[in-house]
Formats: sequence, structure tokens, C-alpha cells
Amino acid sequence: MEPDARWLATPATRGNSDRRRPAAAASVTFGGRAGPSKGAAGVTGKGGPGLDPRRAVPRTDTVLADPRLKDVDRARAKAAVRVQLERVRRGELPPQDVVPAALDALHRAGMRPVLNATGVVLHTNLGRAALSPAAVEAVVAAAGHTDVELDLDSGRRAGRGRAALDALKAAVAPAQAVHLLNNGAAALVLVATGLAAGKEIVVSRGELVEIGDGFRLPDLLESTGARLREVGTTNRTSLADYRAALGPRTGFILKVHPSNFYQRGFVSSVPVRQLTRLDAPVVVDIGSGLLAADPLLPDEPDAATVLREGAALVTASGDKLLGGPQAGLLLGRADLVDTLRRHPLARALRVDKLTLAAFEATLRGPTPTWQALHAPVDALRGRVERIAQAVGGEVADTVAVVGGGGAPEVELPSVAVALPEDLARPLRLGDPAVVGRVEHGRLLLDLRCVPEDQDKALTAAVVRAAGR
Repeated sequence: MEPDARWLATPATRGNSDRRRPAAAASVTFGGRAGPSKGAAGVTGKGGPGLDPRRAVPRTDTVLADPRLKDVDRARAKAAVRVQLERVRRGELPPQDVVPAALDALHRAGMRPVLNATGVVLHTNLGRAALSPAAVEAVVAAAGHTDVELDLDSGRRAGRGRAALDALKAAVAPAQAVHLLNNGAAALVLVATGLAAGKEIVVSRGELVEIGDGFRLPDLLESTGARLREVGTTNRTSLADYRAALGPRTGFILKVHPSNFYQRGFVSSVPVRQLTRLDAPVVVDIGSGLLAADPLLPDEPDAATVLREGAALVTASGDKLLGGPQAGLLLGRADLVDTLRRHPLARALRVDKLTLAAFEATLRGPTPTWQALHAPVDALRGRVERIAQAVGGEVADTVAVVGGGGAPEVELPSVAVALPEDLARPLRLGDPAVVGRVEHGRLLLDLRCVPEDQDKALTAAVVRAAGR
């Protein structure tokens, strides 16, 4: 139910008229070497005499002998060349372009940096939160050997990630203890396994959410061996519903913030401060990782407030509103956190040293996520006007969203460069890749999530894509 997909620029439609047919020639040249012709016999088709594209396909070994491929691993080069030769067979690529196309494909292999001009601050398809410069620097520093579990003073083994954990605890004062895992779902799985395996988790029917990519909260929790005790109805749940469900088999009460949808009308739910009056631990999954209240997001729960209201444990994600790396946060009572930290499953769910380094640095702030959320509209407009003038685009008032399963009702006034829709695909395939959104037949490049120091790169990318 996250809004990301509808904001992702859809591929522009292209007809067969864009495809270039290979020229009819007796031989094809690759880097100064003449490749043997596959055949000179013409075929007659609807368009008249011409060369069958399949007979113009050069030999693989001839292409691999091109000097431009000499520094490329042969197995990788061969795989890339074969893909491009197949395009020649289909008439999509001239034979003389095989080597440049193969090199281009090799250059694009793996994850590539993207300029997020979608207007979705936490775009799941684009990796959610962008790391701060401090976090990136910390990751690079931790890439080699580091003191992740070593006390350099005594030379003895030390607690893993103690600096990151100390920083998190300092950022959320009401938390007696904290722990980090590899994502938000992992934190909730550890809690369910450690506190409710073979027992019951009491949860409102209105909070049994789907968390994205087809994963559903009930399936996740039941996989731990816990049994769900559903209370209330889809739209209304009362304190009496929870009270009636408690018993000797209760592991804990679970409160889930529906961070990717919103209910209106004849609805009611029970706040955390009331649930804590019941005789069972209350675990709250706040979802998007807000550590302290933010006036911009009034309906988004934060860890500090929820713990002050009496929650025993809070779980959250690190790569959403917190603006850090993918991680699962576990905060709350010291006895419960220590029990879960020592559970065997915690070892399988622990984070690596790079995550720990990035997380600690993230807490120093500010993060690109915070900056994007709070960017002044007037400043965005000035940037958009300059870029629009440079590329021949238009200035468009628009609306950005938080994304990433957070604050679904919040709309952020924003400004975008409006361009022809058919530039969406060339921009996505450019270097740097630029991803906007297609809306009402126009490509909108919203600058809310684009760092100002990338404006020149964005402008140049548009100029190249437009062929100017």
C-alpha cells in the first residue's frame, strides 16, 4: 500500500520507427578490424530488397578481439557481447554498435546512483533514506579493520557496536536499553519469538497490516510460533476488547501504527497510555523510526513519547524517517531488551559493522531525509526556475509525499521542472540516472529530494537526454 509505485516514472512508449536497422554491407568493421560477412544474399520483404539482419551478425570471437574490450574480464565481456548480438539479430542494433553497447551495459551493471526527482522523500524502490555525508564517511572508515568488538585500551573483547548503541540510547532518553537488528521486521520477529513463542499476541484486527511486497504482519508473527489473538473489528477496537482477551497464555499486547494507510469515519482505537493499564507488556511498532516528535508530522508516533506513555518495548526502522541505514530498532525496558539480546535468534539478525558505523554517524544529523522534508518551497522554486530556463522546461507547482510507509496523510508543497513525457526513459538510462514521475502527460522533476549541489548534474542530464 506504499505510494511509491504510482510516483515512479513509467517507461515512455516508443514505436518501431525508433529502431535503427543495420546497414546492408559486405563486411562490418570493429575497431579497425574487418569482420567477415555472414552472407551477402539479399531478401525481399515488404519494404523491398534488403539484408536479413540475422545474416549481418558478426562472430562473437571477432567482437571480443576488439581492443576496446581488452581490459574487461573475458567472461563478463562475452556475456555482454552475446546480449548485444541478440539485439542485432532482432534488428534493434546496428552491428557496428555492438562493442559500444556492450561496454555501456557493463558500465551500468549493478546498483547505480540515482537522482531522486520523484517527489517521494523515502522511495522504497530507490533505497529509502539517503545517507548523510557523515554516515558515508563512517562507512568508508569502517570498511577495513575496525574496533567493532575490541577495547583498544585493554586489548580485550568489548560489546559489539557499543558506540552506536550508546548514541541511540542518548537520543531516546526514556529508553532504559536499546538494541539494533538488521531491519524493522527483524526487530518485531525477535520480540515475538523471545516473548510469545507458544503464547498469544493480542492485537487489534484493524492493525494487521500488509507491510509491502506482499508481506503481511500476521504471517510474519505466526512464523515465530506465536498465536495471534485478534480483538475488535476492522474499524473499531476498545480497551474492553483487549481486557477480555488477556489470560495466562498472553505473551504481550501489540500496538501497530498503520503507517502506510489512514482510516476515517466511524473508527476508534486505543492509545498506548490506556493499554499500559492492562496486566501485560505493551509492545509498540511505530514503523517509520521517528525518535522524537516533529511538528511537521503530527500524527506520526515517536519512540520517546511512546516510551513515556508506558510502552514496554518499541520497534522501528532505521532507514525511514530517522534517515539512516537499513536497521531494526529495539528500545525499552532493560530486562526485556537484555533477554532478547541474548536470544539465539538475535545472532542471526544482528547488523554488520558498516551499518553500525553509518547508524552512529546518522544520529549526529542533519540527514538528507530531514533536509528534504523541511526544504523551504521558495528555495526550491528558485532552483527550479534556473534549471527550467536552462533546459527549456516549465515551472510546475506540485505536491511531494513522505513515502516509505510513513505519514500517508502528509502532503508537502513542492516545485518541479515540467518536461515532455518521452524524456522519462532517456533520463533513467543516463549517467547520472534521473528518476522523475509522469503525471498528466508530463515528466515532473521535483527537486525536494535532489541535493542543491547536484543541480548542474541534473541540468546536464536533461540536456543530453533531449539531444540539445
